Amino acid sequence: MSREILLLVDALAREKYVSKEIVFGALELALASATKKRINDEADVRVSIDRETGNFESFRRWQVVPDHEYVNEFLEMPLSEAQKEDQEIEPGDTLEEPLEPIDFGRIGAQAAKQVILQKIRDAEREQILADFLERGEHIVYGTIKRMERGSAIVEAGKIEALLPRDQMIPKENLRIGDRVRAYMLRIDRNARGPQIILSRTSPEFVIKLFDLEVPEISDGLMELKACARDPGMRAKIAVKSNDPRVDPIGTCVGLRGSRVTAVRNEIGGENIDIVLWSADPAQFVIGALSPAEVSSIVIDEEKHAMDVVVDEDNLAIAIGRNGQNVRLASELTGWTINLMTQDESAKRSEAEYAVTRVTFMEKLDIDEELAGLLIDEGFSTLEEVAYVPLAEMLEIEGLDEDIVNELRNRARNILLTEAIVNEEQFEGVADDLLSLDGMTRELAAKLAGKGIKSRDDLAELAVDEVVEMTGIDEQRAKEVILKARAHWFE
Repeated sequence: MSREILLLVDALAREKYVSKEIVFGALELALASATKKRINDEADVRVSIDRETGNFESFRRWQVVPDHEYVNEFLEMPLSEAQKEDQEIEPGDTLEEPLEPIDFGRIGAQAAKQVILQKIRDAEREQILADFLERGEHIVYGTIKRMERGSAIVEAGKIEALLPRDQMIPKENLRIGDRVRAYMLRIDRNARGPQIILSRTSPEFVIKLFDLEVPEISDGLMELKACARDPGMRAKIAVKSNDPRVDPIGTCVGLRGSRVTAVRNEIGGENIDIVLWSADPAQFVIGALSPAEVSSIVIDEEKHAMDVVVDEDNLAIAIGRNGQNVRLASELTGWTINLMTQDESAKRSEAEYAVTRVTFMEKLDIDEELAGLLIDEGFSTLEEVAYVPLAEMLEIEGLDEDIVNELRNRARNILLTEAIVNEEQFEGVADDLLSLDGMTRELAAKLAGKGIKSRDDLAELAVDEVVEMTGIDEQRAKEVILKARAHWFE
């Protein structure tokens, strides 16, 4: 019988091109399954085959539990019973008892065969997947083998991959037999069917297509830094040159537009704007809003937003059809972009001027004229009044040293009082909320005031609830909620 097992393992390993260890493991499962049928289907049975001799041993296993938690006689053993076998055993340990091995020749051959073949099929599929991943390919090129509920099964060599309906370019009409390229979005090892999930709508697909078309990228002469897409309609890519002799935009366009046209043809004629990447966020945003011309930009680092001013003639271009241009520019740069005209900018500036003037008058206890003077000199916050170097403030015409020192002292006292109040507001607020990417102390304080004091508290909220609690816009509310929920899916 031992020789019989060794011969079976050797034959299956050769026939299916898998390791003997895989076959041994499958055979152990088959023997364990057959043994359980003799005892009880719920029982936990382990079979161990000696890889050298082919001899095997069978064991019945129980999980040791405290007496008061004992509920399942087939899987569990109360601690008092287990300690009769082993005085040192503790709850959570496993107790094994040898079983008389069943006669291998009398196993339900068909049942054992099915277990073994399924295990080998899984191993074959895993090996094919491992070989594919080892090649480091991100683009899958294959033929549509069949359609299932609108999704396509793509065959590429020995690999079968799934292109879901929602990852196809809108209005794209793919049929059985079509050759298709797609980006490897993720691996789903729990899937019963194809484990490779493809996408033709992801920004990474466009990036990898340019990698194929533009050899200067693989040579390191230039980089494609980011991509934003409205699949089937328009895309924006940001490029950067690592060599002053290389024009990154012209290189991506190619001779007579050959390179960018090849990419467009692959993604259904999608328009592609090629933008020059810049380490300066304002310059990057100006490029991303192309073809609109920008008049001025005001950056709010805390909110990670920019107020972008354009003239009336450029406003429609900057917004784009259905807000497409500004939306893609925002996705490409990672900044929230607030578009406005010169008149709207002037009205906002006047409103901010009035708010700051009232703040200075009320908190510093000064008159309108002095408050206006401070604003005209570039002061917009109490922190600036409190901590701008004394010498700089003394340069302001109309302020002597006594007035400057009094203003600074009043501002510092106000800030100290507010800091104490803020600390009281943050009492009981969890570190995981305060350290969340994109979270500010101002936002955290507003949330804490509404009883939201941890990351999970925030994650359970809806977008409209966060907007109502804090006054931030929907886009930012959505971003912080998604970041708060991220650990749920890790």
